[in-house]
Amino acid sequence: MHEKERHRIILSAVQEKPVVTVGEMVELTESSEATIRRDIATLHVQKKLRRVRGGAEAINPPQFPGLAGRPFSVNETINIAQKRAIALKAVELCVDGDPIIINGGTTTFQMVHLLAARRMQIFTNSFPIAEHLLKHSKNTIMLSGGVIYREQNIILSPFENDVTRNFYARRMFMGAQGLGKLGLMEADPLLIQAEQKLMGQADELVVLADSSKFGKRSSLVLCPLDRVTTVITDDGIRDEDRQMLEEAGVGLIIVDKTARDQASIVA
Repeated sequence: MHEKERHRIILSAVQEKPVVTVGEMVELTESSEATIRRDIATLHVQKKLRRVRGGAEAINPPQFPGLAGRPFSVNETINIAQKRAIALKAVELCVDGDPIIINGGTTTFQMVHLLAARRMQIFTNSFPIAEHLLKHSKNTIMLSGGVIYREQNIILSPFENDVTRNFYARRMFMGAQGLGKLGLMEADPLLIQAEQKLMGQADELVVLADSSKFGKRSSLVLCPLDRVTTVITDDGIRDEDRQMLEEAGVGLIIVDKTARDQASIVA
């Protein structure tokens, strides 16, 4: 990752949380600790952030805390060919008339272009997904209520009695920060709370995750692997990860180069 891109991610992170640790920045940028410390020193000298012990904080701290994890605008540029191909396979599972849930994320967002010609009932907590489908499709769209977190473009509610409990879905399509033997992982407790509510409303859980997600870890587990019905990923998946999914009874759909080329044409 180039220095300019790292700096953009770091500055975005400190605007979302009161203090961001060096470890969190290492995970966000996938860079070394030494590189991050140099970046913090540079941005401190430029008066773009304030260096503190073990991390950094914003010059003008945010009024409201944000969510942990990379911003939507950064994530959507990573592994874009794989994400488009994975989304294409996900939409092939959709049947006109079916009620579905699409959780916010950059891979699930790629589904919207392919759903334009469909006629479905779609519930989402993603502002950009809802906006695109309203403008470019005839699908029926329902949004969850709550606070819009700008960096992730996601809507989250702290209340139990929101509209989520009144929507049933045949399938829920979602991403994850990481996948491992313990299950799906996420970066923020608020995301965990919201996604668990949505998962409870769907019969099947379809996870859209490029192969890099199998190497990611987090301290927060969203759900065990046996809750997942199907994982759609690319052909970069390792043999041990295939075996892990098979032992957990999870269905696996793999997109190859041909599928990526097809998705690029469709996009």
